[in-house]
Amino acid sequence: MNPKQFIKNIFSKNNSTARNLLIVASITLLGKFLGFFKETYIASSFGLSLILDTFFIAILVPGFIQNVFLGAFKGVFIPNYVAELKRGKNPASFQATGFLITIVTSAIFVLIAYLITDIFLETLFPNHDELFYSMIKSQFYFLAPCIFLWGISSLLSGMLNIKGEFVYSSLPSFFIPIITILFLAFFKEELGYNVLAIGTLVGSVLGILFLIFICLQKNIISISKPNIKDDNVQLMLKQVPAKVSSGFLTGMNSVVDQYFAAQLLVGSIAAINYGQKIPAFLIGILVVALNNVLLPKFSSMFIDNQRKAFNSYLKMVKLLFIVSTICAIVGILFSDFLVELFYERNKFTSEDSTIVSTMQKIFLIHTPFTICGMVVVNFLTSINKNAFMAYSSLVALILNIILDYVFIQYYGILGIAICTSVVIILKMIFTFWYSISVSKTFAI
Repeated sequence: MNPKQFIKNIFSKNNSTARNLLIVASITLLGKFLGFFKETYIASSFGLSLILDTFFIAILVPGFIQNVFLGAFKGVFIPNYVAELKRGKNPASFQATGFLITIVTSAIFVLIAYLITDIFLETLFPNHDELFYSMIKSQFYFLAPCIFLWGISSLLSGMLNIKGEFVYSSLPSFFIPIITILFLAFFKEELGYNVLAIGTLVGSVLGILFLIFICLQKNIISISKPNIKDDNVQLMLKQVPAKVSSGFLTGMNSVVDQYFAAQLLVGSIAAINYGQKIPAFLIGILVVALNNVLLPKFSSMFIDNQRKAFNSYLKMVKLLFIVSTICAIVGILFSDFLVELFYERNKFTSEDSTIVSTMQKIFLIHTPFTICGMVVVNFLTSINKNAFMAYSSLVALILNIILDYVFIQYYGILGIAICTSVVIILKMIFTFWYSISVSKTFAI
């Protein structure tokens, strides 16, 4: 097939999934470039320093709650909301129930996050001076309200995705990096070490205001009296514990890694985060596109034709694994050059570059498995097979703790990166095998 014909096929009416993935991936690519520029700007401003270590710890709990609890609810909301729309029932009531659950849950977790801060720090990051703890808490107080903002935003973006408004749902990712860069450029001295946290908060506020405006303009928000007794609501609520458990256990891997890193030299936590930046850049472009497009798509396809949904899923996993493996190999070959090019300036030294580049190579090894793993997760979520993912996440967490402890004895900070890659690869293989076994029960 010649390139011209390939482009025509991508944008044909019969290939809406590929077209939507390309659109979202393109917007995400721009957002990732902007976010990556933000990270290089931050690196040149702070290096591997106490400020970055404390910021990454401060955002750990809000980010954890968003990914584990609020992100998990979005994951079970979408397939059941699609089912509600397909069956022509009462989407306004279902939508209202989703907002109610998200608002209440977000408020509860904001309160919990404030209450457990001291216990969390003293337990996971002991034996540090008072300055270390005060810097974390100061930044955390600006970041905690983001839990509420991210929760509502995730639901709004999910509804935009269901309606095919992928462009608008992707644009809010631009706000945090833009605001952070502006604050670093013009208000760094005035805001001090809180500059990154305040930039994140202001960017989150602008993001949710944008989503609310677009949803109102598109008449997507339609709310009536919540109905907890609705069949789809009940099915959704039954899936929440398993999905939350899976997200919680998966999110704990990052907490465990940072816990072990905190036992090492100052800057170790920042080294892990910077070692993940370029792999996360590659992963993030595809993962955002996959999450936004595939979950509504698989949910709709599975209701219409189970076997067709599975065949589409299988083809996508194979294609993405080949493409992402090639990208990972190229990234490994150019790792040293990329780290020196983007990070090595001012306070970020050549020694810092060596550490980060080595970790980056190790993280790049698991990128094909991470990307394909997200397709597997979306497929299993769309068919409400969340219980299995909870069990596999538990096994992965236990393995992560054991291997972190063992590998760090031999390889230091690099042992954490090795452990992460091993666990992700094994988990993806295990969950993919399960999806194959489940497919045998699907109707033609």
